[in-house]
Amino acid sequence: MTRSRVLLGLFALTVAVDLLSLAVGSDTGHTVAKPLLMPLLAAWAALGGAPRLLVAALLCGWGGDTLLLLDADPAFLAGMAFFAAGHVCYLALFARVGRPHARGALLAPCYATALIVTVAVLWPDLPADLRLPVAVYSTLLTAMAYFAAIRLGPVAGAGGALFLLSDTLIATGVADWPQAPRPDLWIMLTYIAAQALLALGVTDRRHPTVDSRPLILNS
Repeated sequence: MTRSRVLLGLFALTVAVDLLSLAVGSDTGHTVAKPLLMPLLAAWAALGGAPRLLVAALLCGWGGDTLLLLDADPAFLAGMAFFAAGHVCYLALFARVGRPHARGALLAPCYATALIVTVAVLWPDLPADLRLPVAVYSTLLTAMAYFAAIRLGPVAGAGGALFLLSDTLIATGVADWPQAPRPDLWIMLTYIAAQALLALGVTDRRHPTVDSRPLILNS
C-alpha cells in the first residue's frame, strides 16, 4: 500500500467519523474529526506533487474549519477570511492550470444570477455587521466556482458548485431561516465533497497518474 493510499484511507475514515458524529449528534466526534479533514487531504495532494496553491487553498480551509468550531462572531469572521484566502489561492491556481472553455459564455450569466439573487434574498435577514463581508465573500466564492468549471472541467466544476451550496446553507443559518434536520450534516457533506472534487480536478489535470508511483512505508 502506498503512502498516498494510506492518506486517502485516513481521510475517508475521518470523513466517515465526522459525518456519523453529526448524524447522531455527537459534538465531540465532530470537534475531533473536523480539524483533521483538510490537513489529510492537503497531505495527500502534496504527496502526489500537487501545485502549492492547491495545498495552500486546502490549508486555508483547515484554518476556516477550526475557527468555525468556535461559537463567536469574531471567530466566524476570521473563519470567513480564511476561506476567502483559500478562494484567492484557487483563483490564482485556475489562472495557471487548464484552459478556458467555450461553456464559459453560457455559465457566466448563470453564476452571476445565482450570486445576485442569493445576496439580495439573504441581505435583509443577515446581521447588519455581516452583510458586506458576506457579499464580498460570496463574490469570491462564486468567481472560484465559475473558473473551476470553465478552466478545469466537470469534476472541479462540481466541486465549485457544491462549495457554493455548502456556504449558502451556512448563510441561511446565519440569516435565521428555517433549517432542515441536522443542518451541519448537510453543510459538511457538501463541503467535504467540494474540497475533494476540487483537489481531484486539479491533480487529475496536472498529474494523471499521481498515485501510480509505489512508495515504501517506513516500518
